[in-house]
Parts: sequence; C-alpha cells; structure tokens
Amino acid sequence: MTGFAAPAVENTPQQNFALKFAIAIGLAALADALFYDQRIGLSLTVFTIALVAASLITNRAQLDRKRAAAASIIFVASVLPAVEQLSTLSLLFLLLGTISSIALWTNPAIVGSRAPLTAFRQFLLIGPFRLGPDILAAMRAPGLSRSILGWCVPVAFGLVFLALFAEANPLIEQWVDMLRPHRVAADFDQIHVLFWLAMLSLIWPFIHLRWRPKAVRPTGFAPAAAASQGSIATAQAALLGPGTVLHSLLLFNLLFAVQSATDLVYLWGGVQLPDGLTYASYAHRGAYPLVFTALLAASFVVLAIRPNDTKPQSLSARVLLYLWVSQNLLLVISSMLRLKLYVDSYLLTYWRIAALLWMGLVALGLILITLRITMNRSHRWLLQMNLLAVAATLYVCALTNFDAIIAGYNVTHSRDAGGKGVMLDVSYLASLGPQALPAIDRAIASHLSESHLSACRDRLLQAQASDMASWRTWSFRGWRLQHYLNTHPVPSPPS
Repeated sequence: MTGFAAPAVENTPQQNFALKFAIAIGLAALADALFYDQRIGLSLTVFTIALVAASLITNRAQLDRKRAAAASIIFVASVLPAVEQLSTLSLLFLLLGTISSIALWTNPAIVGSRAPLTAFRQFLLIGPFRLGPDILAAMRAPGLSRSILGWCVPVAFGLVFLALFAEANPLIEQWVDMLRPHRVAADFDQIHVLFWLAMLSLIWPFIHLRWRPKAVRPTGFAPAAAASQGSIATAQAALLGPGTVLHSLLLFNLLFAVQSATDLVYLWGGVQLPDGLTYASYAHRGAYPLVFTALLAASFVVLAIRPNDTKPQSLSARVLLYLWVSQNLLLVISSMLRLKLYVDSYLLTYWRIAALLWMGLVALGLILITLRITMNRSHRWLLQMNLLAVAATLYVCALTNFDAIIAGYNVTHSRDAGGKGVMLDVSYLASLGPQALPAIDRAIASHLSESHLSACRDRLLQAQASDMASWRTWSFRGWRLQHYLNTHPVPSPPS
C-alpha cells in the first residue's frame, strides 16, 4: 500500500506577506469597532496593546531579547498615563512609548536618544506610505502567480457551492443578496472606506517592519566638510574670543544686577510700588520676558564656554560666568514669585501652571549648565540631560489631575470664599470638565448657592455619566471621580 508523506511546512515570503496583511485587516476591523463613530478613551489603550502584540508576533524573528526588559518597561510606562486619563499629553506619551519600545524590541542598531526619532520617521513619516508599494511588490513576486492559480479552483467551486446553498437556504440567500452590487453601492460610505484605508496605512508599518540600514556618509565630502568646520571655528573664535566673552560678561552682570536689585526691593522687600502700578500688573509684565531673557543667557553660556576650554586666561571669564548664571537663577526665581503674585490676584489657569513648570525647567537648565562647565561635559550631555528633564516633567504632568487642582485652588482662593483673588469664574470652572465637581460641591456647600453654579454641576454630572457609560471612554481618573460621587451626598447650600 502506497503511503503519502506529509510535506514539510515552510512559509514562503508570499505566504508571510498574506498572513501579515490578514492580521493588518483584523486590526483595522478592531479599530473600526473601537473608534469609528465612537468616543475614544480606554479603547485606544486596548488597541495599542493589540497592535504591539501583533507587531511582536509577526516580527518575532527580529526580536532582541537582550533589550526586551527595557522595551517592556518603556511601553508599560507609556500606557499608564492613558489609563489614568486620555489627554493630549498622555496620547503623546502613548505614541512615543509605543514606537520607541517596538524599535528597541526589533532593531538592535537603534541605540541612545535617537530611538524615538528613528522610530517616528519609520513608523509615522515613511511607514504609512508603504502599504501600496509593498502590495505591488508582492504582486510582482515570482511565486505569486502560482499562488493565485492555486486558489482559482477552490474559489470557483466555492462560488458554485454558495449558489447552491443560497438556493436551498433562505438565510444564506439573504446574506448573498446583501452582497449584490446595487445593495453594496446603496450602502457605500466613503468616509468609512477612507477610515479603513487610513487605519490600514497606519497599522501596516508596525506589522511589516522594514528598518532602513544606517546610511554611510560618502568620504568624498570630507575635505569640504573639514573646510566648512574650519570656517565655522574661525568665525566662532572671532565672535566669541576671550576678550569679547570677558567684556560681555562684565556688562551682562551689571545689567542683571540692576534687575535683581529691583526685584529684591519691590518683590522680596515689600517696598510700596509707584502710584498706578499694582503688584499683579508688575508681576504680569515681567514674568515671561524674564524667562525669555534667562533662555538667551543660557544660550550665550553654551556658546561662550566650550568643552575642554581650560586655558588660564579663561579663569576670570569663568568666575564672571558663574556669577551671571547665579543671577539668571535668581531672575527665574523672581519670575516665579511674579507669577505667584499674579495668580494670587487672578487665580489659576492651565497657562499659568504651564508657565510655572517652564520656569522650573529653565532654572534646572541653568543648574545643568553650571554642572556642565564644572564637570567639563559635552554639549550633547547637556542636551540629553535637558531632554530627560523635559520628558520626566511631561510624564508627571500626564499623571496629574490639573483640572481638579485648578478648580480646587480657584474655589478656595476666590473672593467669594474670602480669598485675595477675583470673583469665581463659573464659566471657566465648567470648562475644566467633570473633574471640577468636588470643588463645585465644596463651593455650594460652603458659601455659594447661585443657581448658575448648580446648573453647572448638573451639566458636568451629565458629562461624567456619558464618560462612564461605555468602557471605551473609561479612565482610572474618571472611575475615582465616580467613586467620590457615589459616596458623597449631593451638597446643599447653607440656609
């Protein structure tokens, strides 16, 4: 009796391409169910996890297990802010964390701080335009015609069987009738089709990874590059020579000393301001220009003091430079005090919190510049440390409930509550969203009983109920607010 040996299973490139394309279609269908004509919240996190899992499975041959732990930590850290509350900032972290973690998992050539930039270029700038060319390239592959011929007979017999089943089964007949051309044309939704095409284009570079090899710079341009660098160095030496730097620092220190003395007298010393000028207006006029001044000063420091500059004649310049950096740091602290005085009068907003954080980053940047000079570090070290500080600050911001903080501060410090600020702006309070509800409850229960505040509470309650109605829009922050609403009675104004 003749036996039939089972052929060895080997996936051809065409079969791998077809499998990846099928997975991409499945992810597009998932995106359609989660996003199309739906509000987006936790659903984005669910889709991102599915996308990363599919990317790792379909490209498992490229996985770098040595960096799997680091990539996993980055991905989990990027997901947490989106689970806490989906916002522009948490979306940014989710996007950067996803592409960076996949790059670390699958491309050993990516190292250091270039990973996010390289991944952004491959996944979001070049990748979405690869779907069409990749399909055309697969169709031109030698083995594709054989694969198509292999499917002709099954498809032909399948259509015959389907016709027979439709004739015998009314339910199948209805399904087939839905696929007739005139019905498909009547139900055709151009926006829906464009959504599918867009999702397939965005998904495809994650499923069909194709990292570009590192470009090798031609050596023929070396003399020109050396000449260009020489001319730049000559210009820099002429513009920022030892004498120029020394004279500049002397003048800058005198100017900054005048500004610092003025702030010490009026802001720190409490001396009465001239007639017609209030502390709030004084603070508002100076806060942002002073921070911009500090940024310009920091730029000059970076240009004036270069790494490995240890010549004896630069010692006096370094002393003046340290003094000037100290004055810049005092300038930023004065800017923060100015902003505090302004907030005391006009309460808190998102832009004022952003300004405070920006001032803190500028102050940290000045400290890092001092460390860079003292430790004789490179410009690249300074840039990386500043980028790390910015990333850490933004990550903490993504996990911070600023809506509740702003609402609570404004209710507590408004003139209605006996504070130094202006009257409570109910419209701005309502614009903060449902997270302002605890502060509104506190305002109603303590001192405010105006009908427009109660109406604002009712609108925000409806918005919160809408957010929690579906798991797609669920967030951990929203869940905590709902727990508060369920455990605290409805506030009533004092009689």
